Amino acid sequence: MKILIAEDDFTSRSILAGILTKQGHEVFTVTNGSEAWAVMQQPDAPRLAILDWVMPEMDGIEVCRRIRAIETDQPPYIIILTSRDEKADIVAGLEAGADDYLAKPYDPGELHARVNVGQRLIEIQTKLAGRTQELQKALQEQEKLTFELQDAFSRVKTLSGLLPICASCKKIRNDKGYWEQMEMYIRGHSEAEFSHGICPECAEKLYPEFYKKI
Repeated sequence: MKILIAEDDFTSRSILAGILTKQGHEVFTVTNGSEAWAVMQQPDAPRLAILDWVMPEMDGIEVCRRIRAIETDQPPYIIILTSRDEKADIVAGLEAGADDYLAKPYDPGELHARVNVGQRLIEIQTKLAGRTQELQKALQEQEKLTFELQDAFSRVKTLSGLLPICASCKKIRNDKGYWEQMEMYIRGHSEAEFSHGICPECAEKLYPEFYKKI
């Protein structure tokens, strides 16, 4: 896992980086708060950051506050590293947005355990984010299909009920009381289209001189 270490002391930074590298993590180190803030703004920023409280240019608490101000569905896991151990300091660090607190001098085993906790939470968060994206995609597809179905229904016109039709000329009386040609009425109340022709019986009756039975 990619981990950012922001520590201005060379010895502390080297030891911390060595421990985490030995545990199989990909470690990035910076020496002040401004550099840490610059790294955490990148699209491929580490998902876990260990920030020293006291650093040049910008302290770890301010870096933490700025990171938490970034809108993202996968926020990084932040551990504040400091020699302060008063309860008020711990509360201040957590209220600034830190997920955990590690006091100097720290035990390598404790560091390992706290980083593992952060890694497990990040993995769970990543899985949940992936499922959320899948759910959003499924909802979008459902909305699209619903729209298409509603559009299809809006185009369907059906004829039902009792239709007054003239027994002689076959005109149909519409809702306003006017008599319409059958094809005009059906065309206006359905999706049907008419193609006119002449049936054999009518052709023989109307054009006997041209009609020949086959």
